[in-house]
Amino acid sequence: MEKDKAPDRIDRVDARAKVTGTASYAADHKIQNTVYGLLVGSTVAKGRIKSIDTKAAEKASGVLAVLTYFNTPKLPGYTTGKDPSKPPTGGQPLRFFATNEIFYYDQAIALVVADTYERVLHAAKLVKAQYEKATHKTSLEDNLATAKVPTGPRQEDYTRGEADSYKNAPVKIEQEYYHPVEVHNPMELGSIVAFWEGAEKVTVYTKTQGVQATQKSISDAFKLPLGNVTVHARHIGGAFGMGLRTWPYEIAAVMAAKKVGKPLKLVLHREQMFTNVGYRPATKQKIGLGATADGKLIGLTHEATGNTSAYEEFTEATVNISRFMYACPNVTTRYRLVPLNVCTPIWMRGPGEATGAFALESAMDELAHALKLDPVEFRVRNHADSDPEKNLPWSSKYLKECYEMGAERIGWKNRKLQPRTNQDGDWLVGYGMGAGSFGAMRWVASVKGILQPEGKLRLQCSVNDMGPGTATMMTAVAADIMGLPPGRIIIEMGSTGLPPGPMQGGSNVTATVGSAVHDVCFAMKEQIAALASKAGSVFSKANSQQLKAEDLLFSENGLSLKSDTSVRLSYSEFFKQNGLPAVEVTKESKGTEQPYSSYSFSVHFVKLRVHPATGRIKIDHVVSCADAGTIVSPKTSESQMIGGAVGGIGMALMEDMVIDQRFGRPINNNLADYHVPVNADIPTVDVLFVNKKDPIIGPMGSKGLGEIALVGVAPAIANAVFNATGKRLRELPITRDKLLEV
Repeated sequence: MEKDKAPDRIDRVDARAKVTGTASYAADHKIQNTVYGLLVGSTVAKGRIKSIDTKAAEKASGVLAVLTYFNTPKLPGYTTGKDPSKPPTGGQPLRFFATNEIFYYDQAIALVVADTYERVLHAAKLVKAQYEKATHKTSLEDNLATAKVPTGPRQEDYTRGEADSYKNAPVKIEQEYYHPVEVHNPMELGSIVAFWEGAEKVTVYTKTQGVQATQKSISDAFKLPLGNVTVHARHIGGAFGMGLRTWPYEIAAVMAAKKVGKPLKLVLHREQMFTNVGYRPATKQKIGLGATADGKLIGLTHEATGNTSAYEEFTEATVNISRFMYACPNVTTRYRLVPLNVCTPIWMRGPGEATGAFALESAMDELAHALKLDPVEFRVRNHADSDPEKNLPWSSKYLKECYEMGAERIGWKNRKLQPRTNQDGDWLVGYGMGAGSFGAMRWVASVKGILQPEGKLRLQCSVNDMGPGTATMMTAVAADIMGLPPGRIIIEMGSTGLPPGPMQGGSNVTATVGSAVHDVCFAMKEQIAALASKAGSVFSKANSQQLKAEDLLFSENGLSLKSDTSVRLSYSEFFKQNGLPAVEVTKESKGTEQPYSSYSFSVHFVKLRVHPATGRIKIDHVVSCADAGTIVSPKTSESQMIGGAVGGIGMALMEDMVIDQRFGRPINNNLADYHVPVNADIPTVDVLFVNKKDPIIGPMGSKGLGEIALVGVAPAIANAVFNATGKRLRELPITRDKLLEV
């Protein structure tokens, strides 16, 4: 955009569709003669299928097919063996029904297809299997001895300066922190509708955060030309990362639709969402921090061990945040994986960084306490003025402003340095804070713009929207540049037939797609200016020179000369004079390599109360402040930050998937026993933005926001609990029993 100032607070453009139910999600799409599929899961966590009895299911009313390992034709894209160099379906090596091996509890062993949902639900219960059971491993804690270094050069141990030098510091702490499995649990279940046109062309409506990626996965698995696979996913009912890959259930549904020759709908039930579409992995971390007596960091060691599945190596950036967050001359990080008999994890909001920040920011608070320093002051003393890992200047960094703004709003001056000294009646009062960061990325996107005679602008891109407000962001950028009201801008998105866009994830979409919208709009204005300069036009008569875009004023009523606003044309008159049905512009936009390090930053402040007799924690106030460059859409950005705070409350105080280690299966795989924050748990959340343009990352100067909304919230809560009670809890979630045990 041409200015740092954010545009007006426009309303979310898809809000009415969502609240009135007219927005269609994957399973909402109705196709004539649709049949229904249902997965049957394994009841053991490791072993082999000896036999499957499907006779009763096949004879049940309305059943069309029962697919298993014993009768399913092998897909052409599935290689034999376990060659890691040839992973099909978007890097997902697990293939339902391609082997009789069981890797985890509830792995699909059959797919039943029937003509109604009620009938398929009944028939699925009739499928019986016998197994050769093997000893499973599902506990990270019990299997830490099997941890190994992940493959790949980016997973090697990292050392800057002297390894483990914190041990020699005058003041040091060394502690372990534990983060349990956290499940995505979006409102919309994993779902897909697939139908074939002949043997070589397939269309799917599915829950994915990237239609192009799903298109390629299906193309690879079925060996179809890319253009023969159409994927639609305009609206997504939340995902938090679970839609970042094509899961085996999606390939199985496409395969079953082909086998029965009918459109097929498959929707996972809630229990399957805990076992088949990833989660944030359990992680054991150890932090060693050392500083001088006046609070300057000398050494930092961050070690983390997370779980992966028995059939795939999943990694995330758990320790990476410790390499650059603070100015420290000696930094060591080590990352290990433990394979377990569970589904492969997947990136979850703030992937790696959120988990790593819990340990790092808790440890920073612990060392500040040991130094008798205010935690904010301690961080300011160790502020990294440039990236110490990459040895590059920041493209922009306003983290100190975040500290100041957030501390002022939360009333940080009321915080007592000594824990358990601030009281309100029977309640102990505590203040805590935690900082966060995530890479500010800009990928590749193409956008097509079509300006129509009635003054409506149509923008097309395959990117979709899982909730952050992508369509609203695109509208805000275009409205600001083109001078059109938001209601005149139409967004078409979420389908493979549109110009390609990025995955909806990794906090990249605003910088990536927004830049493409920016480029399209400016190119369109230049094209219109060239047309307006033609001999004989009202503009050429008033201005003999070749017009440029900046010589014209664009508004909802049409065009006018900036130097003489009485010279004007409506869009319909302009198009009529030029004999055009519309003006169309398509632009590809991508970032370029720059000698800068680009990150977004956040600081979260929490005020809470703890009842010492009962251990009840009541959060009174959260303040989240973000350095995310130019804020394009203030309303949706504020909503993103509030959502991150809610997720952080869940991470800190509630969320924990519990596995019965005897059987290797979850015992709280439902929304009654797996707790997430509800309205009563959510306090006042104030959101603050520095809102200063990043001059490097892109034309709008916007950096990613989605991940930093969460990164740092959980440690802020843990640190506030310590300030209130004097009890340091290093294992999430922080529950009453743990508080009362300490």
